[in-house]
Amino acid sequence: MTARIYVRASTKDQDAERALDDLRKFAENLQIDIKEYIENESGTKLNRAVLNRLLDESNHGDTLLVESVDRLSRLTQPDFEILKGRIKEKGLKLVVADLPTTHMLISSTDTITSSILNLVNNMLIDLLATMARLDNDKRRERIKQGLERKGYKPSGKKADIIKHARIKELNVKGLTKEEIAKAVGCGVATVYRVLKTGY
Repeated sequence: MTARIYVRASTKDQDAERALDDLRKFAENLQIDIKEYIENESGTKLNRAVLNRLLDESNHGDTLLVESVDRLSRLTQPDFEILKGRIKEKGLKLVVADLPTTHMLISSTDTITSSILNLVNNMLIDLLATMARLDNDKRRERIKQGLERKGYKPSGKKADIIKHARIKELNVKGLTKEEIAKAVGCGVATVYRVLKTGY
């Protein structure tokens, strides 16, 4: 079993490693192997190179250790559901340093207790992820309003309809999500999102 520490900051100007020492100490107390994953990328993006690598390298029973839920996700609800599905698919225990109820998942061997803890933690993590997303949306809205007052009009990014159609076509042919991502030239997270939401 391995503790996979994931730390993230939104920009290169921010220090993604700020919380690393505390998370290392937390993981050392577990007396298991530690792997570190450091990323400078927005938490609003599902397709993050380092997070994808962490998920690819993970084994069933490993622990995904993050400082707080917003370091893992500021995703929309549909994208967060995809990320949770990938974490569950890999058999990872999600432990959030500032959410003590998740700490009990590490040592719990009683299946009834584990089930109850999972239920409680899933509700708390969903709530915190929603709050992180709303906080991010409010911040973006304030920035947008400020820019609009100065006369700036953003153009926005358009969906790649051709790429999305190819993803769906390859999925029907039975390719794995990783094979589809490689063939289409996109991240695995994009494949999951397109197949789940259609865009």
